[in-house]
Amino acid sequence: MRENDSHVGRRALLRSTGAGLGALAVTGCLGEGTGGSGSNGSGGSTDVVMKTASETTAAYAMSQGIAAVVNENADEVRVDARPSEGTNVNVGELDRGEIQIAYIQNWTANKLREKEAPFENLSFAPNQVFHLYDLGWFLCTANEGWETVTDIGGDSRVSPTPRGSGTAEMLEHALGYVTEDYRRISIDYGAQASAMNEGRLDVGAGTFVNFSVEPGWLQEMKGTVDLRLLDFPDDAVGELRDDPALLITDVDTSAFDGYAYAPETLRSPSLAYNFVVRNDLDYDAVYALLSTMYEHREALGENHALLKNLADVEFWLQNAYEGIPFHPAAADFYEEQGAWSDEFTRGKE
Repeated sequence: MRENDSHVGRRALLRSTGAGLGALAVTGCLGEGTGGSGSNGSGGSTDVVMKTASETTAAYAMSQGIAAVVNENADEVRVDARPSEGTNVNVGELDRGEIQIAYIQNWTANKLREKEAPFENLSFAPNQVFHLYDLGWFLCTANEGWETVTDIGGDSRVSPTPRGSGTAEMLEHALGYVTEDYRRISIDYGAQASAMNEGRLDVGAGTFVNFSVEPGWLQEMKGTVDLRLLDFPDDAVGELRDDPALLITDVDTSAFDGYAYAPETLRSPSLAYNFVVRNDLDYDAVYALLSTMYEHREALGENHALLKNLADVEFWLQNAYEGIPFHPAAADFYEEQGAWSDEFTRGKE
């Protein structure tokens, strides 16, 4: 455990004051272009920009809930939650110091760990902070009679999530085991329903949050068109499971209704989404973020139902990325909560 006197004193202060006394709400464009550690707001707080995904996603709504709770209850850090074009874009903005905290998923994490393009020359070391959720992804269509991705043809207009997202790369990679012969287009999650209804989109992307919850934009899709869930053929599933870059989860679809077609078991390329920060982000800001969220975890759940998972500190460390260390402040926080494990790595000071 870290024994630096100033940090021990800060943690004691957080415990004694309830992690702050109601900071002002975030306004304007805090943290824009501030560099690695975030800008200093009034009263010595650290302003951090947090990015997740596009405005129509549960992730963005969850980030707004996190920002609301932290900004109301912490003096040491203020969070500006903004929408994003995708996880790959998030890493680029972290690299340029335009944001300080962002969520990625295991596909992007693997590229970071292996220093693969476009992340081979980053100016910072990514550090993990906490787990947000898991998503089981699939491709879907309103085209009558389609049941698997083998129905995709050369003229099919396919949007495997918007370009720029790590999810798109993963789904394109998975789809490549079956076909690469299609017209790749890019449509935002919330625009897929109208695009299918107007005949501009043959195949889009859907997801089950934590394999059990349908996001609002997916519910809109199945309420707008006769939506059909596309499975992978049996002869491709074995290869998908053998691919170390992919995680295939069997999803029981019996709990989901309203679909024109759904296989009994959907083989879903899945992703675990965790927040990462720059390694040079201020120690006290990271500690205040986590401790405030944990102390007010009930309020997080009231802001968004999916944030109720954070009631259990073990969930914060679920599906941690191998080979990517935790920020030192996060490591100290989890150690104090009794949740730290020797399998995790602490980032450099």
